[in-house]
Amino acid sequence: MTTQQFDTCTLDNGLRVVVQSMPGMQSAALTLMIPAGSVYDPDGKAGTTAILSEIFSRGAGDLSARELSSAFDNIGLQRSVSGGVGYVTVSAATTADRILDAVPLIAKMLLKPHITPENFAPSRELVHQALNAMEDEPKQRLGQYLRRCSYPTPFSNPSEGTMEDLPNVSIADVQSHFDSLIIPNDAVLGIAGNVDSAEIQQALADAFGSWKPGTPRQLIAGAVTPSPMHIEHDSAQTHIGLAWDTVPYIHDRYFEAWATVSLLSGGMSSRLFTEVREKRGLCYAISASINTQKEMARVFGYAGTTNERAQETLEVMVAEIRRIHECITEDELQRCKARAKSTLIMQQESTMSRSSSLARDTLFIGRVRGLQEIRDMLDALTVDQVRDFAIEYAPKSMVLVTIGPESLDTTCVS
Repeated sequence: MTTQQFDTCTLDNGLRVVVQSMPGMQSAALTLMIPAGSVYDPDGKAGTTAILSEIFSRGAGDLSARELSSAFDNIGLQRSVSGGVGYVTVSAATTADRILDAVPLIAKMLLKPHITPENFAPSRELVHQALNAMEDEPKQRLGQYLRRCSYPTPFSNPSEGTMEDLPNVSIADVQSHFDSLIIPNDAVLGIAGNVDSAEIQQALADAFGSWKPGTPRQLIAGAVTPSPMHIEHDSAQTHIGLAWDTVPYIHDRYFEAWATVSLLSGGMSSRLFTEVREKRGLCYAISASINTQKEMARVFGYAGTTNERAQETLEVMVAEIRRIHECITEDELQRCKARAKSTLIMQQESTMSRSSSLARDTLFIGRVRGLQEIRDMLDALTVDQVRDFAIEYAPKSMVLVTIGPESLDTTCVS
């Protein structure tokens, strides 16, 4: 693997910067993560973050929307602004020789957006259209309900907003969200690619130096929506969502958790795919993955099946989850490790993936995990470790959400 070099600094306003120089690459990418996601949406106004994220691209400072877009296109910058649950994330990538030109434009877009009535209305309409599209995608709706039943408020707030709350969101709410939350405190900017670290750090200091710090907002955990939950939907299919507690990315045993879930759902040889889909033909889609916030995490499982086979699918799926600790073989674990190493190699070849990892690691664990460090941690995993974790963290009970014409017998998840 390419030798990794990380340089870090903190600007006077508190913005943390992490740079990974990758001399062999022809591109450069940056990821800026700001704790300003939907967890901070006001009560009854889910969608505030989503609207603000749409507004960012609609002009900034002395540039109209068209002028800002043209300026980005002129340097070949691929970019996006997304409002997630915890963070507003700005992602951008271009050729390495143009990244210095991109930095001041990105700073202008972030610090001086045009939050105007002319931009607010179409931005809210786009969020409304996205929510409308979700109504036709039961799997996406299922994920939203599963989060509500898995995390306490406001950590369960949907990043997409809700149809019920969207009309309540005003331009004043969006402006307030921007003023109080788009601040450099606790934000992290990761840059990876063929860049000179000192040069890029100076460019960032010049572009973001005027960004004023504020007071980070504290979150208080509230209630969790009760489960099991069934959403009636007239369809020939039933969608099943399961969730249970696990350890977050910051935890010392995270990679044991990852290996356990990978045994369940890490390819066509994984247990859920083999037992539920291939051997029994119960469903057309099945998966499980870790959803991790900074200090909480859940495993989210999904199956899509016919109504006639939904009950059996649920019962077999739960049985496989509960017996994951049984008969773990060295071959199984080695396949999981091989898949992970393949992903690591592909990450090393993507400056966008690396910049995202730099920002996420710094936010979640306070430092960057190098790819070699991750590889060593994976290599060190043993069958006994994974088995012990699966037993210790076996789900005592599971969250269950279903979408379909009829509810299911939920005895098996208790």
